[in-house]
Amino acid sequence: MLAKISRFLKNSKGATAIEYALIASLIAVVAISGMKLIGNKILEKLNTIANSLDESTT
Repeated sequence: MLAKISRFLKNSKGATAIEYALIASLIAVVAISGMKLIGNKILEKLNTIANSLDESTT
């Protein structure tokens, strides 16, 4: 019984899986935030271009 408890406490496979999951979720959060920021900047530029084209045609 003591050997099983000792083996359980030394097992680090679960901890490694949790670490990988945390790293993956952190990468996903950073990627989503970056894409959202870049997407908004691109949208602003496209709107500026569209407004310039509208003004030049009238």
